[in-house]
Order: sequence, then structure tokens, then C-alpha cells
Amino acid sequence: MVLLSPSISSMMSLLNICEKYAEAHGLRYNVRKSEVLVFKAGTKTYPIATQLKLCGSPLKQVTSFKYLGHWVSEDLRDGLDIERERRALAVRCNMLARRFAKCSTDVKITLFKAYCQSFYTCGLWVDYTRRAYNALRVQYNNAFRVLVGLPRYCSASGMFAEAGVDGFHAIIRKRCASIMHRVRVIPNSILKTIADKWDSPILGHWIRLHAIVA
Repeated sequence: MVLLSPSISSMMSLLNICEKYAEAHGLRYNVRKSEVLVFKAGTKTYPIATQLKLCGSPLKQVTSFKYLGHWVSEDLRDGLDIERERRALAVRCNMLARRFAKCSTDVKITLFKAYCQSFYTCGLWVDYTRRAYNALRVQYNNAFRVLVGLPRYCSASGMFAEAGVDGFHAIIRKRCASIMHRVRVIPNSILKTIADKWDSPILGHWIRLHAIVA
């Protein structure tokens, strides 16, 4: 469960509501597994963990946490989550190359599409360094080369075109277009506000992906 609040006082109120609900229903929160993250306002930081308590115990303040498989950081940058995806991609590729080395190229391509093109939550990546982004792209290209046994420095665009497989940028554009469509048609009022806010960072990023060739 995640609580979001614009101020310390309102967060205290939310925690108080949770405590009362737990007490009334015979539940107990695990304070050791509960954490608080304060999003930065520019370069300012707010060490407020000692003020926020759950069941009488202060909450541990962290700079990042993993929620539904996606890393969220205090500065709202996506480098940490991109690195998570890069590492996961490397693991999946090595597993496929090891277990299916004797399979045909068609089988390997099918496995690659199934296991190496998910890029979980990539539609949410907005603020990141070019270095982190390129590292994931290179990992994706090398994963395909290793799996199908191509030379290390062969043309990435050429090998994907010949195999009929989407390249890295095509995958990212498709994932972002998909999530943008879902946000626009969903009835949730909060998400509709994001979709209608033309100066929002996430919408601006989605548009740039389809207007500029990276």
C-alpha cells in the first residue's frame, strides 16, 4: 500500500487513519518493512522521517523504493529503473543463449520477442541520462547478436530488418504509444488530467519520441 501526500501534516493524518483501521480490524503493520520517501523540490531535502511514525515507531526514510516492479527515486529520475531493466535483460538473454543454443534461428527469434522485448514500465521513463538509455539499447542489440550468433559489431538496424524484429527505438515508441492511448481512454479522473495537461513532462516526452528520431 502506498500513501501520497503533499505535506507532512496530511501524511500524519493518513497514517493515523491507517492505524485506526488496523486496530479496528485486528491488523498490524510491519514497521520494519514500511518506508517513507520524500520527493525533492529542486536541490532541497527534507529529513522528516523522525516526524512520521507508524504504530509509535519512526519510519525509515529512503531515497528510492521499488513499487510494482518499478524503481521510484526521490529526484524522480529514471536511471535506476533503466538499470534494473538492463540487468534483467542481460539475465534473460544469457539464460536463452545457454538453454536454447542448439535451436533453429526461427525458434531463437520467437524466444527473443517473447522474453527480451517487454521493457517493463518503459512508458514511464521521462527523466534519464543519455548514458543510461544507450546502455540499455546496446544491451538489447547485443542480446540479439548473442542469441542468434551474429558478429559483435554487425549492423543493428540491418540484423533486425533481416530478421523481421523491432529495433530498440521501435519497441520504446510502441510501448509509449500504448500507454498514452490507455491513459487517454481510461475513465480515471487523475490519469485524464495528466493526458489533458499538454505541458506535463511525461506527455512531452511521449510526443518527442514520435517526432524526433533518436
